[in-house]
Amino acid sequence: MQALYAQLLVGLINGSFYALLSLGLAVIFGMLNIINFAHGALYMMGAFVAYFLLNLGGINYWWALLFAPIIVGIFGMILERTMLKFLTGLDHLYGLLLTFGIALIVQGVFQNYFGSSGLPYSIPDQLKGGMNLGFMFLPIYRGWVVIFSLVVCLATWFLIEKTRLGANLRAATENPTLVRAFGINVPRMITLTYGLGVGLAALAGVLSAPINQVRPLMGADLIIVVFAVVVIGGMGSIMGSIITGFALGVIEGLTKYFYPEASNTVVFVLMVLVLLVKPTGLTGRAA
Repeated sequence: MQALYAQLLVGLINGSFYALLSLGLAVIFGMLNIINFAHGALYMMGAFVAYFLLNLGGINYWWALLFAPIIVGIFGMILERTMLKFLTGLDHLYGLLLTFGIALIVQGVFQNYFGSSGLPYSIPDQLKGGMNLGFMFLPIYRGWVVIFSLVVCLATWFLIEKTRLGANLRAATENPTLVRAFGINVPRMITLTYGLGVGLAALAGVLSAPINQVRPLMGADLIIVVFAVVVIGGMGSIMGSIITGFALGVIEGLTKYFYPEASNTVVFVLMVLVLLVKPTGLTGRAA
């Protein structure tokens, strides 16, 4: 049973990263209609920014949780202003190809300078150690990742779905001409939205750094699974991405316990089954 609980914990950890990354993808696609294949590379950049802040600037983990998403988010906004804005109204394939190229360039640059091996990033002192729950030993840092990720996901959902800012943003994507008539700067809102989605990826990178180390290809290992999560939850669905991310992480963990050989494919099998039954995803709506 302890082995089962351990795999469930691993599943929740992975689900936290799936949820944060797929949430950022869902925000970008749902609001901007851009399939952002560079998301994995920007997740990796978040981890590297945290590493640089600690080793070059002496800025600890807690401040990295704030600064890394801001820095990578600004980088993402520059990409949107200089490249992605010219794809407005074009087929999704152009955005996919452009962001795929950006991902290859970013990963190639970091791999050229840092190689493929992982760089260590220590767990902050406040989150070291663990707790004995009786039925299992829970590392404090891993419990923190799950809780913090869930809070960030729900706060993002509330911001987009329940606030006036989110309403303006959704309106700007549906009818930008009408929204401009009310004096709202639509291009700036679009840029900030892309920055928000990228910032969520960078935040996931910071959370992942002490667990998975900082590696140039850490995003490439996750991005295909994260796209599957978004498709299962429903392209552009905020809550669907959150629920599906955590659920698939747990399912993956259970599969590793009961049938380890299928653990790397179970997400894609579920994706195929969901698309056969409901092509728009679990919570997606037909166009």
